[in-house]
Amino acid sequence: MDHGGLTPILLLALVAIAGLVITRRLKLPVILAWLITGGLAGSQGFNWLQSDQIALVAEIGVVFLMFSLGLEFSLPRLWAMRARVFGLGSAQVAVTLGCTFVLAWGMGLDPRAAFVCGGAIALSSTAIVLKQLDEQGWINRRHGELSVSVLLFQDLAVIPLLIIIPLLGSDSGGVALAMELSWALLKGTIAFVLLLGLGGYLLPKIFDEVARSRSDELFLLTTLAVALATGFVTLSLGLSMTLGAFLAGMLLGESQYRQQLEADIRPFRDLLMGLFFVSVGMLLDLSLLWAQLPLLLGLLTLVMLAKAMIIWMLATLTGEKTKDALATGICLAQVGEFSFVLIALAMKWQVLEQGLANLLVATGVISMALTPFMVDNCLVLAKRVLGQREQLFGEEPEAPELVTQDHVVLLGYGRVGQTIARFLKREKMPFVAVDLDPIRVRESRTAGEPVVFGDGRRQDILKEVGLHRARLVVVTFDNRRDIFNLLDCIKLMAPHIRTLVRTRDDATLEALELAGADQVIPESLEGSLMLVSQVLYQLGVPLPRILLRIERERRDRYRMLHGFFGGTDPVQGRELLHAVTLSDNAWAVGHFVVELPLNHWRVQLDGLKREGEALEFVPTTRLQRGDVLLLMGTPHQVELAERALLEGP
Repeated sequence: MDHGGLTPILLLALVAIAGLVITRRLKLPVILAWLITGGLAGSQGFNWLQSDQIALVAEIGVVFLMFSLGLEFSLPRLWAMRARVFGLGSAQVAVTLGCTFVLAWGMGLDPRAAFVCGGAIALSSTAIVLKQLDEQGWINRRHGELSVSVLLFQDLAVIPLLIIIPLLGSDSGGVALAMELSWALLKGTIAFVLLLGLGGYLLPKIFDEVARSRSDELFLLTTLAVALATGFVTLSLGLSMTLGAFLAGMLLGESQYRQQLEADIRPFRDLLMGLFFVSVGMLLDLSLLWAQLPLLLGLLTLVMLAKAMIIWMLATLTGEKTKDALATGICLAQVGEFSFVLIALAMKWQVLEQGLANLLVATGVISMALTPFMVDNCLVLAKRVLGQREQLFGEEPEAPELVTQDHVVLLGYGRVGQTIARFLKREKMPFVAVDLDPIRVRESRTAGEPVVFGDGRRQDILKEVGLHRARLVVVTFDNRRDIFNLLDCIKLMAPHIRTLVRTRDDATLEALELAGADQVIPESLEGSLMLVSQVLYQLGVPLPRILLRIERERRDRYRMLHGFFGGTDPVQGRELLHAVTLSDNAWAVGHFVVELPLNHWRVQLDGLKREGEALEFVPTTRLQRGDVLLLMGTPHQVELAERALLEGP
């Protein structure tokens, strides 16, 4: 064995590990670590490896990526989102590709190269955008839904692009090329029908049999074999391996094994995809990039501004709000990971020259590095660009009337704050809550809760909620530094107000009392109930009544404590409350409560509000336009139930 041949592999692994650690620490996309590793290992760097040495495993990595993507593309899901996916998504890809093609062709590029440039620039980064939207809790916001819809179509558009690019690399003329393209699309349709028919019948049965064996190794091996075998089926038809893998994943996307399939293939996919991006990084010519730095920065600016404006314009034309449309454009302004797949394929078939490919790859790398910042701040940026004082999350529900006299101020409206609020409402005691979680505030206001969005440490917010006229202030969040600053602010504005503070433990109990807290209560579920009892006692509720209510909660095994508005960071698997407003054309309008398949959705109807007032509903209550239904269930269950209520089961 040639031990010297192991040295480049070891160096590659060490550089990749260091790069991954650094990008994680800096909260940058990990794809950058792989690309930079490729740049160092390639012929323009230290020349440790040649791209053809890892070409096969890199291609298999793309196959596994497409299989995983197919698992997320179930046909029912696509059909449910068809209007946005095939409307806005197709328009974005077509317009961006067309504009790029015309501009590149007009600047003297070969039409085939111009087409590849258009396809690469039309795509955005599914992995990075979805990750950032999920971290911000914006997947179900309007701009999040629009972004997901466009990304879904972009990922679908990769399939025909992977078919077309090899044909562009052939020597065929216009008519012959059109014939070849038509034949390729026909073969793709045949492959789709065959896999849909045979695969839809065979694959579930195969995995049923494998699952009965209870062998993790057999299940894993079958997963890898199915992904590769379906890829070779389409390859034998003269199409891309990725097409077959995608179709196989889509067929298994609705099966009960989807989560396990994805978990099994993820380590192989991530590692081999990393090697693919290493091979892409090898295309980078760092010396050429430095020489073309002004051109690179100009192209980067042009690409990101143009994509954002195109998406903004198209989404606005489809009836979306200007702010949501612009925020979607900002989220999707970058070049995506599949763009590198197209560029590498075009290089292989000699459709793109080295210099142009290098420029496109560098543009993609820098745009992806900017993406986390842009997604996290898309709403703020959109608001500044528009110069409007719009709410950040669509039409806000009518604000509930705030009682700011002899009331309780709840600073923080998370799990503990909502528990206190329920008891206060039962005692008919007014309160106002302040919270910084926009989703939680919106959900609460939709349900008619007196919640204000803002930072409770700011004097203007405290003045707005009538701090100086309150009977009691309750601090429910647990950030020690913020609590000390808040106590200073409260005592400066209203030193006569009694203040109760929740804390995680008693380590800072004395310090908090010295800072002005009248009472400090430790955290936990039992601590939440204890805090409730102290709040009610301070407000003059008779002690026997307090003990009776607390004991009743214990007998109910804290059931009520499980329902709360989760906000951006709900506990995974925990039941949450979610307010659903029935629009004019909602499916549920006109139906009786008893007709709602709540057991099928595995959710509970926790309350019903009509015209701003809580309604005592019975099974024969007929739902009306504008009714607000409070559903309780896990996030996934509630999402399915909401979609069914609005669009039909």
